[in-house]
Amino acid sequence: MPHIHDKLDFTVEVFIVHKNKVLLRKHDKYKIWLSIGGHIELNEDPNQAAIREVKEEVGLNVKLAGYNMLFSDNNEYYELIPPKFLNRHRINEDHEHISLIYFAVSDTDKLMLSQEELSEECRWFTLDELDNYDIKESIKFYARKALEELKL
Repeated sequence: MPHIHDKLDFTVEVFIVHKNKVLLRKHDKYKIWLSIGGHIELNEDPNQAAIREVKEEVGLNVKLAGYNMLFSDNNEYYELIPPKFLNRHRINEDHEHISLIYFAVSDTDKLMLSQEELSEECRWFTLDELDNYDIKESIKFYARKALEELKL
């Protein structure tokens, strides 16, 4: 999805864990390992965006990790699962993202890549394998935290 705003967009990143492995994808454009994620659309909340992005990109139904109060007031008010981390980072000279970083679990490791994502490499990494690949330190940090928090 293209940028929604000129200077600053809100995005989600989802670190998905299945049987003590975390899913990363090698981004086609940037040629670096990243989590699954993308822009939060104007008509959705961050939880909806995280679940949608995962479904669109890799075909997984995931459960976001975290605590919410699980109540609503006649659907007028309900708690969202908070992100595990929140960061702001530069995309290019004129644009930045504020990323809400979620951890999630999947019942399967079988991916169904969308047509747009077919050219991207996806891989499930164990904790030890993270150091064997050229992965940005920030991505390794979040991947390790997800594996630690969601280990079986």
